[in-house]
Amino acid sequence: MRTRSILPVLAAVALLAGACGGATEAATSPRGPQSVTVAGNTADANPVQLSVTAVPEIRAKVPKKILDSGKLVIGVGALPSGFPPLAYVGADQRNLTGAEPDLGRLVAAVLGLTPEVQNASWQNLFVRIQSGQFDAGFSNITVTEQRKQQGFDFASYREDNLGFEVNKADSWNFDGNYEGLAGKTVAVDSGTNQEKILLAWQGKLKSEGKKLDVRTFGDKNSTYLALSAHRIDAYFAPNPGIAYHAAQTAKTPNPTRGAGKYSGAGSSLQGLIAATTKKGNGLAPALADAIDYLIAHGQYQKWLAAYGLGNEAVPAAQVNPPGLPLTDS
Repeated sequence: MRTRSILPVLAAVALLAGACGGATEAATSPRGPQSVTVAGNTADANPVQLSVTAVPEIRAKVPKKILDSGKLVIGVGALPSGFPPLAYVGADQRNLTGAEPDLGRLVAAVLGLTPEVQNASWQNLFVRIQSGQFDAGFSNITVTEQRKQQGFDFASYREDNLGFEVNKADSWNFDGNYEGLAGKTVAVDSGTNQEKILLAWQGKLKSEGKKLDVRTFGDKNSTYLALSAHRIDAYFAPNPGIAYHAAQTAKTPNPTRGAGKYSGAGSSLQGLIAATTKKGNGLAPALADAIDYLIAHGQYQKWLAAYGLGNEAVPAAQVNPPGLPLTDS
């Protein structure tokens, strides 16, 4: 991880600014403050308006070509149906919302650039990053060693976690130790990374003379019906999806909650989600500095809280941190 100085707070008020001037002006005279409404296009989160001022010292690290364009083109791989609460079409049925594009907009504000969010399929997302059509991908992209070899750089901003969802009245919590699952009945989606992890735990418990009952259902609705009916004790799934569903059920007769997290990379490595750029284009360090600025000045924490993702916070951004090894990528 690089060492970066924390920059002083700059005053912040106003609305989205217009385009930059010429190249020299772009490098030395950042755009004025920008107002970013986090979670403002969805009824499934807690919207908050954040003001962010461009930081000249960080902006100066942005590659000239991007500065000259006056915008940060943010790629999201959410076609066709999205993945709430991270990226999906919002309540207006037109514009992309979610935690991922919202962070891209906040980072663009620190860089004094106009955010231009474009949606794509997951496969085309990486093609368009490498071709330069997207300056950076903000799309729940896990750092992996394979992706580094394939030509990508990373600036991490969130933990990549799985989690357990239980009925809100249930007092059980997962403490990170698989032995706490003994005697439980846990649902998991078939063919997923979390199923692989859960079945490995089941095998360990069986070798110890203990039982873990693993169930799979045809769809999430069936899983949630089983949970509300207490036919299963927990659902093991990606942590952001659990946060989203818990928010949806909060005011229903059958509320749920998150009951502990586990790294998507397994016990030996904390998986990380990162802004992703074309390898060697020089943008990743500026993105990491912008993320660190948001962490230091509180906008980052408010962004996570708006989507119920506070348990995936990182203390600082890292450029090209250790990723999932090639055997797991």
